[in-house]
Amino acid sequence: MLPRDGADGSTPGMEAPYVRAKSLNVGYANEVVVADINFELRHGEAFALIGTNGSGKSTLLKTIVGLLAPKGGKLSVFGMPPGNSHARIAYLGQFHRSGFVLPLRAIDVVRMGRFPRHGLWKRIGRQDDEIVLSAIKTMGIEKLADVPLRSLSGGQQQRTYLAQVLAHQADLLVLDEPTTGLDAGGRELYLRAINEEVCRGASVIIATHNIHDEAALCRQVMLLARKVVSLGAPEQVITPETLLETFGIAVTSGKGVQVFECQRRGDNQGLGPNIPRR
Repeated sequence: MLPRDGADGSTPGMEAPYVRAKSLNVGYANEVVVADINFELRHGEAFALIGTNGSGKSTLLKTIVGLLAPKGGKLSVFGMPPGNSHARIAYLGQFHRSGFVLPLRAIDVVRMGRFPRHGLWKRIGRQDDEIVLSAIKTMGIEKLADVPLRSLSGGQQQRTYLAQVLAHQADLLVLDEPTTGLDAGGRELYLRAINEEVCRGASVIIATHNIHDEAALCRQVMLLARKVVSLGAPEQVITPETLLETFGIAVTSGKGVQVFECQRRGDNQGLGPNIPRR
């Protein structure tokens, strides 16, 4: 006899998915934007949502983090309804208001990444400071740490918010168009940073227009066009036919999808990124 599924649909003895969607509908008010979404995201996996503006990517992400209620079907995050695991989730949306309401420096914004672990009023300690400084260094903004956020360029601000996400050290990273405003150097730092997050065991969901770089990070790709066009491994999903249906134009796949992998270093320092040269 097969073992019965757990309350979250997992099989006893197996780790439950971080995110599970079954016949999920997402949308706003009385409008369903995307219907019948089905996928699972497990520990240490990365998942890319690829589509145009208005395709439903942001709507799905907001539903996962609990900002929007599901319009139908089932959705669980860490085995619970969405909105119950804020301390374990780092969310990067497309719009940021904090830096323009308050006179914050870049380092102040990055420190906010530690608040979900401690609360707003608990003083962060030396280890938190080290984590914050490491995130700042990872995104290459050490010289900007004391600069007011409103004085930074758009790309520098995006690096700051990405550093905030890294400082959270969350189990699940939910990123909406994370490379907006980044130059080539910023994109390379971002890709390395997210690859390292996956290598340490975090799971990542990325909404993007980009076909290649995010796909290289991800085990699964979902193409969206106000419906699920295709879902699966990047090399299977990203085809001229599916891209035509997703974007409405013929998009060539270039050299194909390179895969980022985690490999164990010979010096026994644990898992590290193996990023293909460009």
